Amino acid sequence: VLGAALYQATGLADRQTEAFLLDNPDMLPRMATELQERETQARLAKAGDEWRTPFPGAVLGNPEGTRTLFEFSDYNCGYCRMSLQHVQELIARDPELRVVIKEWPIFEGSDVAARMALAAAKQGKYAAFHDALYKKEVADSQTVDQVGKAIGLDMERARRDAQGQDVTMELMRTAALAQDLGFTGTPAWITGNRILQGAQGTERLAQAIEDSAETP
Repeated sequence: VLGAALYQATGLADRQTEAFLLDNPDMLPRMATELQERETQARLAKAGDEWRTPFPGAVLGNPEGTRTLFEFSDYNCGYCRMSLQHVQELIARDPELRVVIKEWPIFEGSDVAARMALAAAKQGKYAAFHDALYKKEVADSQTVDQVGKAIGLDMERARRDAQGQDVTMELMRTAALAQDLGFTGTPAWITGNRILQGAQGTERLAQAIEDSAETP
């Protein structure tokens, strides 16, 4: 099935090429990877560059870093919670790393957490809120309020900011982008023109960032 799809996609559906590929089956995974990378680059190019500008303050690591990792995440996602340690390890080892969080609340009840996170960003306390909330087992309204108070947010202002038009538009843009890029869940990652989906672990993320930096 994979071979047939690749033949059609690349225009190689002839007997000579078929025989060659049958004799060299290791080429099929390489062709599939190349095709996927080309499709990814096309989708990213179509999305433009506006989305690469972070919501003010919603950045971990070095805000002026020369290497950037984008993370699409949800506070009620277990794999996102697990990935927190991986991101922290990356930041600790690379002072030039900027991690831009794209709040993408796809689980029930996560909208409240995502909105409060962006409200915390407006008070310069995004990282504190982000890390503290992921240490909780669930990100419901009560927990969100507890974390907000614990890190010293002006809660009256935060609740107001959380419902602001800029926060609403940021969440809408992120959801639309995730759909356009074909994301199927959280976490999802972008570095340079490379997309990864699901929990990756520290070393795979580090390698992706390095590969992206080396790509012209």
